[in-house]
Amino acid sequence: MQPVSAQTERPLAAESTSHPQGLYLLFATEMWERFSYYGMRAVLVLFLTKAMMMDKAFASKFYGGYTSLVYLTPLIGGFISDRYWGNRRSILTGGLLMALGQFTLFVSASNYGAADTHALSHWLLYLGLGVMIVGNGFFKPNISSMVGSLYSPADKRKDAAYTIFYMGINLGSFIGNTITSLIGDTGNPADFRWAFLACGIAMLLGTVIFNWGKGKYLHTPEGVQVGETPVQSGGVKGIYALLPVLLAIILGILWLDSAKFPTIAPLLGVAVVGIAFMIFSDKSLSGADVKGIMVIFIVSFFVVFFWAAFEQAPASLTFFADEQMNRTIFGFELPASIFQNLNAIFVVVGAPIMAAVWTALGRRGAEPPSPLKMAIGLAMLAAGYLVMCFGVHNLQPGVKVSMFFLVALYFLHSVGELCLSPIGLSLVNKLAPAKFASLLMAVWFLANAAANYLAGYMSSLYPDPKSTAPAPVLLGFHITNLYDFFMVFVVSAAVAAAILFLISGKLAKMMDARNYPAPVAQA
Repeated sequence: MQPVSAQTERPLAAESTSHPQGLYLLFATEMWERFSYYGMRAVLVLFLTKAMMMDKAFASKFYGGYTSLVYLTPLIGGFISDRYWGNRRSILTGGLLMALGQFTLFVSASNYGAADTHALSHWLLYLGLGVMIVGNGFFKPNISSMVGSLYSPADKRKDAAYTIFYMGINLGSFIGNTITSLIGDTGNPADFRWAFLACGIAMLLGTVIFNWGKGKYLHTPEGVQVGETPVQSGGVKGIYALLPVLLAIILGILWLDSAKFPTIAPLLGVAVVGIAFMIFSDKSLSGADVKGIMVIFIVSFFVVFFWAAFEQAPASLTFFADEQMNRTIFGFELPASIFQNLNAIFVVVGAPIMAAVWTALGRRGAEPPSPLKMAIGLAMLAAGYLVMCFGVHNLQPGVKVSMFFLVALYFLHSVGELCLSPIGLSLVNKLAPAKFASLLMAVWFLANAAANYLAGYMSSLYPDPKSTAPAPVLLGFHITNLYDFFMVFVVSAAVAAAILFLISGKLAKMMDARNYPAPVAQA
């Protein structure tokens, strides 16, 4: 690895209060990628139901299968990055694949219709989503882990850095969601294609920006380049030959899970067991390393409860906004999908405030440990759905709910997200041993994979007021109305928050063992 020339950029001192310029390069890259992902996701379930003529339950499960695979493939991408490609090559390859996938969706949406009359369009839908799944597997874990590599191990600016990075995620989400909602969710199914085209262009732009600045800005405080091909790489070109095989497997899994029988859920279980065995069987890990890794696995379990409820936004909550909410303001009816923007707005505004709060508390030695912050996030999630329960309680047929309740939900959920997601990313980076950095970041996304799959299943239980089918049932509980549906999330999130709160002290001690290992006894 070669140090950066002093003529390009001077390394920042460890005690500097500013952040390295590489953070803002990653910020910009991630912003355009999130434009692409969230912009497409904002209109996906509406495209599936209104253009591709899928029923809501099938569309919800199909959406859940897609998003779970988006978060499952980082396990593969993280492994390949650690052993063969390095962060930079993985990010570039993943970005190009995701752009190609969006352009494929554009072609699919240009000739839309039901599967029995537009089979090619449906196959192109699968192909586009499959290419994006593979691309995301290489992109997502690597760009997140690169943020931490710009700082020294003991640098206290990491939590603030991940919060700033997270603001880029939500800024991209806001821009993408706004554009795709306005040009795609117009009431005319033919316009969905323009949303996918815009997302493809945004992804291509983000990839070009990363390629332009990677050599100049991505280095450690000492000036050593980060994210390059590992010295011990087992080869680079051979991995490219595996990409079509990986795509074929992903397409097969997605098709089987949506059209035949549950396939992704067993894969998630196998992935958890396999990765745990791979890591914990490594004899070179110290006791402190093992404790830190255990914390990552434990908090990842609780993350499932958060995201399964949070990710109702592009599914059941979009159905709710489309059918059950008064969306008229100043005589103009807002697109149902645009309400997902509320989360991005609240996070962009709140991220610097939250970063300042954590920094100020840290200076005073009063900053809560990461597990306690995450328990607070779960509690805020439960509070958001409780507000919705008040809004829909005893709701009469034909009566639409004020948008106030959905706005309040997104505000509370956004506060909870800031307490959980960027903190969790930073926790993984701080606790993961260097040799498993990308793989353990992928574990974090594995929790998201399980949560998104569960979110799709939960959304399929949404009580459609127009349906004459029997009421959905969850663990013997009949979901007969919206109040019952939202109360499920109140209870699950509140119980998870209470348990995590009770064990947060123990988890904090396990984290301290990783950060401050016991001294070696002298002979």
